[in-house]
Amino acid sequence: MQITDIKVRKLFDEGPMKAVVSVTFDSQLAVHDIKVIHARDRFFIVMPSRKNPDDTYRDIVHPINAQFRAELERAVIEAYEEALSAAEDHAVLEETEEAVPAL
Repeated sequence: MQITDIKVRKLFDEGPMKAVVSVTFDSQLAVHDIKVIHARDRFFIVMPSRKNPDDTYRDIVHPINAQFRAELERAVIEAYEEALSAAEDHAVLEETEEAVPAL
């Protein structure tokens, strides 16, 4: 199974959750609501889950083996870092445009 697309849907500045991401596999299956978390000085992903009646959570979808989980986590975190960099570049560009007086 190949990761064919990763879309960073939302970025967050505050708190441990840094992004919500959608991943497409083999251009045929999309998994939404994968979260990028920063805690204990590292980034990791949390798969989509649902709340059980006993207030615990259960993953709706998840990697079956550690090798694929590591590959998915690396790809998602890389996409998050690229989106964060693009957002920062965009913010700097907007600040520059605001600072330049109109002619």
